Amino acid sequence: MVALVSILAVAVGLLTLLVAGLLRSHAEILRALQTVGVSLDPDAPDPPSPTGLTSPGRGGAVPAVNVSGVDPSGAPVTFAVAGVEHRTLLAFLSSTCLTCRGFWDAFADRRLSVPAGARLLVITKGQEAESTSTIRKLAPPGVHTVLSSTAWEDYRIPGAPYFVLLEGAGGEVIGEGAATTWDQVRDLMSVSLADGGDHPAHDPPPMGRAQDRPNRVDAELRAAGIEPGHPSLYPDRGE
Repeated sequence: MVALVSILAVAVGLLTLLVAGLLRSHAEILRALQTVGVSLDPDAPDPPSPTGLTSPGRGGAVPAVNVSGVDPSGAPVTFAVAGVEHRTLLAFLSSTCLTCRGFWDAFADRRLSVPAGARLLVITKGQEAESTSTIRKLAPPGVHTVLSSTAWEDYRIPGAPYFVLLEGAGGEVIGEGAATTWDQVRDLMSVSLADGGDHPAHDPPPMGRAQDRPNRVDAELRAAGIEPGHPSLYPDRGE
């Protein structure tokens, strides 16, 4: 009788370990799926359309909210995207998203041109969800990268990669959605801007427009060898 009880106890212990292992594996699979924007929850809202930037339609308009967080070096940063004269394209990426790798590489190209004079801003989740060292390696030179989980919450981002086009002067979202390549994002920005009555995004805006100033300043700094995070931009940091 004692031997039988012992055998049953061992069997129960082994089953407990097996179930715990299965639950752990299941949780890891769910986290991986959520990272790429896939949800198995039947009550969850529909995933973002793979066709890309569309008019806002996820339960009401989402206002433009200034982006605050830290840069890849850990320094606090804030970028004004509402109440400004230029447009901003927010690119929500992750270091663990395979589809995102193509965007990290595309944004590293110094010849990159963002339609309609929009400023490109790459946003990952915060340090609690991302590897800062990996983000430092991926962050493209000349493009501001911000680690900010708050921004993901503010813009209700369902997964990566995801893009939000902002009209700074009006402080509003004029297009948003998922895409798999940079060329697709450019084409879909053209559609969003054309639907809003603006010129096609592939037509360069006239030189001297106020919304072009941030990009011209960035280009001049890059030409001088000054990239985001350069010590000369933070004179008080060494004190």
